[in-house]
Amino acid sequence: MAAGAWPQLAQAQSSVTLYGRVVAGVEHVDKIANPATGSTGSLTRAADNQWGTSMLGFKGTEDLGDGLKAVFRLEGGFSAPKGATGDAFFNRRSFVGLSSPGWGTFQLGKNLLNSNDVWFLDPTGQQFMSSATLVRGRSWQGANNVFEYTTPNWGGFTLNAQVALGEQPASAKQLRSEGLSAAYVAGDLELRAIHTSRRDGNGRHSDVYSFSNETMVGGTYTVGNAKLFAAIDSVSAPDAAAGTPTKLRHGWVGVRYQVTPLLTLIGAGYHVSANRGNGKATLLMVGADYYLSKRTFVYASLGGVSNSGSANYAADVTVNGPGAGASQRAIYAGLGHSF
Repeated sequence: MAAGAWPQLAQAQSSVTLYGRVVAGVEHVDKIANPATGSTGSLTRAADNQWGTSMLGFKGTEDLGDGLKAVFRLEGGFSAPKGATGDAFFNRRSFVGLSSPGWGTFQLGKNLLNSNDVWFLDPTGQQFMSSATLVRGRSWQGANNVFEYTTPNWGGFTLNAQVALGEQPASAKQLRSEGLSAAYVAGDLELRAIHTSRRDGNGRHSDVYSFSNETMVGGTYTVGNAKLFAAIDSVSAPDAAAGTPTKLRHGWVGVRYQVTPLLTLIGAGYHVSANRGNGKATLLMVGADYYLSKRTFVYASLGGVSNSGSANYAADVTVNGPGAGASQRAIYAGLGHSF
């Protein structure tokens, strides 16, 4: 029987796609504090992934018959100005799985935490001035050793579940991550709820910005040329050290307005409040994307953060803040090409 089945297997249809994006530009940020000296200074640098991640990836499918497909994806982010890939070449995704219209998709390997689904709720598309800024990149994290399942599309509703094993002999909780994401898309309306849990090497939620529970609820609605965005975000780390926050209350509103098929304007406001006297901050940004062709675009974004007396948040997620109670401004612009 196996020998007779082999000719059919040999005819299975497969495809592999190479894809990617290269983004680079220039950025200026003022009032960056130096904790060692207590002084502040401005920074002008080559922009790296401020607008979005430069990446190179491969993805593919093989038809196994009766609607069943094998799937895989390999994806690495990199720095275009430096040509560097970080600690792993496929540092974003590296997984293989099986997919069927009837029972969904199951995959194994490395992936982004499904907190990255906040991309769908963020008017900036997760720039360095975005919903990631005031939670210091909490939603950007990835995970190794992932078991992941996504349901079929049930009338616009889908559900995704992840478990990332910490692989520590002392306790299954150490370095473990979990996530659950639900989405409903119908016409111009999109609603999402996302929850992730990420534990440190001791199995604890010890840092709101790294090892914590995060729950986001939000949606988008398209009216004419405008796409409206709103979301609330709650982060908790009950095991955080004394004096550091155990809770963040975070939220945002924004809009993407398509002036022409080539030009999109962006506006957004983000606010965070941290407990234990760690203060509040508001980040406002405006931006524009202009497509020179279907694949090549230029971009510019300008924004600033205002901190309350005990808060010290930055306008760009990758730099130090301006110091407690101070404000900071950032601007970046550049060129990108997708393929």
